Parts: sequence; structure tokens; C-alpha cells
Amino acid sequence: MGLIMRKHIKRQLAFITTWAMLGGFLASSPGAGASGRSDEAVVSAPVGTIEGVQKDDVLVFKGIPYAAAPIGEKRWQPPVPFPDWEGLRKAKKFGPACIQPKSRPGSIYAEDYAAMSENCLSLNVWTKQGAKNAPVLVWIHGGSLMTGAGSTQIYDGARMAGKGLVVVTINYRLGILGYFAHPELSAESNLGISGNYGLQDQIEALRWVKRNIAAFGGDPDNVTIAGESAGALSVMYLMASPPAHGLFGKAIVQSAYMISTPSLKEERFGHPALEAIGQSVQEKLGAANIAEMRAIDPHDLTARAPQTGFAPFGVVDGHFLPRQIAETFDRGEQAQVPVLAGFNEGEIRSLRFLLPPKPSDASDYEERIRSGYGELADLYLTLYPSDNMEESMLAATRDAMYGWTAERLVFRQSGLGLPSYLYMFDHGYPAADENGLHAFHAAEIPYVFGTLKNTSAQWPKIPRTARERELSDNIMNYWVSFARNGTPVAADAPSWPAYSEGKSAMVFANKPKAIAGLSGQRYALHEEVVCRRMATGDMQWNWNVGIISPPLPSVSKDCR
Repeated sequence: MGLIMRKHIKRQLAFITTWAMLGGFLASSPGAGASGRSDEAVVSAPVGTIEGVQKDDVLVFKGIPYAAAPIGEKRWQPPVPFPDWEGLRKAKKFGPACIQPKSRPGSIYAEDYAAMSENCLSLNVWTKQGAKNAPVLVWIHGGSLMTGAGSTQIYDGARMAGKGLVVVTINYRLGILGYFAHPELSAESNLGISGNYGLQDQIEALRWVKRNIAAFGGDPDNVTIAGESAGALSVMYLMASPPAHGLFGKAIVQSAYMISTPSLKEERFGHPALEAIGQSVQEKLGAANIAEMRAIDPHDLTARAPQTGFAPFGVVDGHFLPRQIAETFDRGEQAQVPVLAGFNEGEIRSLRFLLPPKPSDASDYEERIRSGYGELADLYLTLYPSDNMEESMLAATRDAMYGWTAERLVFRQSGLGLPSYLYMFDHGYPAADENGLHAFHAAEIPYVFGTLKNTSAQWPKIPRTARERELSDNIMNYWVSFARNGTPVAADAPSWPAYSEGKSAMVFANKPKAIAGLSGQRYALHEEVVCRRMATGDMQWNWNVGIISPPLPSVSKDCR
């Protein structure tokens, strides 16, 4: 492995580790009985009878187990569907978060969970009183597949439920507990594979929704999966995963990154085989075999794994992920569902550890770009000039990871004749802008959920003004409408044209505004770069951007 690639992989692992540290019905409803108290609600679902709470006209059910995570000596096995129960099960408080590293103090993404457990596979439901056949939104949290939980306060589904959705948030196994592969584990499996346990959890949660959500007033045949960052990566994994097909009908993808990902048994695209990585992790942790790995305390295991170089990814295993996500979309093998996808203008402003050190001067910058991009360097320097290197580096990394991914998704789905919508969140407010965080990574989430008051203490405080509430209502209405029927519409707001209409997109600044040709030549540049790197079969394609790009291969293929 070359020096450039070794440095790149080391930097990538540092990125993953750092990012992870950042951070229902009353008696009148079908199939449900009343508790006799105005602050309680009971549903009778196929899985059993569940008691939640009512606040105004929204019913909330928290911490419902959808599966058991095999733990201890059973660790690293597929989720086991939670058995049906008799009697009444209370669902009035969130279940424990899945085990994860502690948040980095001072991070705007810091979130402290009251409880964490290896047995953490629960979900939460918000629904409007009297709902029937309502569209369902299943939200998958982000956090680099290492942190996060469905109980995070900005994911509160009450406002969306008030607008007619049934909202579900889920927990899934994280880090080494959710994405570890090893030859011994593969040998135990009937499928001969390992890894992707967190992805299997997500699929099991969707199966639970399919079976039970009608009891909460939801339509099991009208489910939208949605997520941000690693949650959006998970949405793409689900779109690419044959076992998940048929469990959802639409997808919302916020700030996703269509990265290259390891294969289970072979080295490809610059990634060692994940089974080989698993063996290396085992040795570095001083364990002789999987039995000894299973004996390690899960909190200790989670804390120590990143120190061995372990980073969680989905794995190309031939079953849950048959091939690279990008290859799946190139072949048209993904779930053929409408998509709403986008990214934020300031993605990297809160993720500056993604950037290498700035070159000493403009000449150094240009020389390194020409070394990496060859005949594409002139276009690159036109789009990301040297006269403001910091802004160019922020923009180039944003476009290579998030902008390219969002547009590629809608481009591919549009090519299949499916309604597809692109957006960019470009909204700023004083507390964010004054700290260099204009439209930062995840900044759109409180606007999507209408949880402007629910942000953490470290989050740049959103003003409590009519302008902010109006923008949030518009965004929420577009999202709710898309979940309802695949077309984003908001009353008293601009029409959102499909991407197929002149590469159109919606830009959310102070107000929504539809434009054509959002990316200009940026998407074409990064698509060409990825296509060339994919064609070689031995190079990662998302992390090595700009001045740290290795020389671009001359070979290419038509993957557009």
C-alpha cells in the first residue's frame, strides 16, 4: 500500500473517531382501548397491548422493544424479533441508547444519554389522536454509526405527528457492536457472513413497523425511511439491500455520503477485507478468539475499539449489501422509490477535522491540485480557486462528499422515471453565522422536525422569531407532503420542481426558492473523479479530496 494511501486511511480513521466523539389511540380509534385518563393512551397491536401518554392531540409511545440484541456470549448475531406479550406493556419512557463513546465536551453535537445498554433495540412512536391510514416516517439517527439514539430531543416527532404523520424513531447497534466482522463469526452464520448487524437491526425495525404500525393509525403500505448523515448513509444501505426492499416506499436522504465501503473477504477500493480488519482488532485487544472478544465488557470494548483503528462501516457481504452502493445505483438494482435528497451549504464548517492543513500559499495549493487532478485541474481551480483557499477547501470537500451524493441519488432515481427532488439548506442565523457555522452539518434537523426549541445547550441557539418558525413550517410541510404522496408541497410556499425539470432544486435560505442547475459543473467534476477511481478498483473515492488527492487515474468508465 502506497504512502499516500496509508496516510489517507490513517486520516480517515481519525475522522471517524473524532466525528463519533462530537458527538396510540383512544377508544374511538381502530383496535384500541381507552385507559380512562386524559394523559394516557393504549393501543392493541399484533405484538401486544401498549400504554403510552397523550399530550394535547398527540399520543406518544416510547421505548417499545422491536428486537432483542444478542449480547454476551451471543454477541454479534442477527437481531431476534421481540416476542409477542400478554397483558399491558408500559411505553412511557425512552429505552436505553445503544452503547457508544461519551460525547466530546463542548461539541455542538454533544448528547448525554441517561442510560446505555447492549440490549437497546427499541423504537418510539408519535401519532395524532384518531389517525387512520396515515403516512409513516421512520427516522434513522446519525452519528458516524458510532453515536446517537432515537430519543435525541431534536428528533421529537410531535410536531410532524400533528401534521398527519405517524413518526417512528429507532435505536440500532453501533460501533464495533454493530459493524464488526470476523472469520469465526462468518463461520457461525448460516449465510457465511458477518458484520452489518446495525443494518440488520434497521431492517428488523422496518419489519416491526410493517406488522404493527396500523394499530397506531399508520399505513404499513406507505412508509418513508429518512435520516441524516450516518442515518442517511443507512437509508442508502437500505435502498441497496435486497432484504429491505418492499418495507418502504419512499426515501428522504439528508447529508448522505456515498462512500466506498469494505468487502467482507477481499481487499477492494483501497479497503482491507473487513474480516481481516476484525482479526487485527481481536489481536490488538489481546483476545485469542471470538469467545474472548465476547467476554470483554461492552463499554470497554466500545471505548477501546477505535484505538485499534476500527471504524464502523456497512460491509459488502453479498447478501445485505451485494456490492458497493455506487455500483448498485449504477446497475439500477436499488429500491425503485421516490427520493428527496439534499445537503447543507456549510457542511464542513462544523466538521473541519475533515480538512488537511491549509497550504502555505496559493502557489503550493495550485501545484498540489495539478498534481492530483491532471487534466481536470483547470476546471477544479476554476470551481475552487486559490484566492480564498479556506473557502475553496470547505466547498470542495462538501461537494465531493455531500453535494455529489445528493445529486447522484436524485439523478439515478430520475433516470428510472421516479419522482426525485434535490435541495440545499443555506440558512443562517446570528448564533451560527457569528461562529463561522453558517448552515452547518445537521443544522436543518430542527427545522425538519419543528424542534427549534429542543436543541442542546451547545447548539447555536435558534432565534424565536416568526421568520424561523415560518421557514421550519415550510420545510416540515414539504417533508410531510413528500411522505404522504411522493410530492413535496407546502402551502403559501414556492412549488418544488422535480430534478428532471432542468436539474432543478429547492434552496432553503431565509425563504424557499426553486432554482435550476444548482451545482453547475461541480457535480460533473466529482462524478468524473469517482468514475475514474471506481474503474481502477483499488482506490477509495470520497475522502481523498483536493490537495490530498493522489494522482487521478487516466482510465475511466461510463458510470453516468
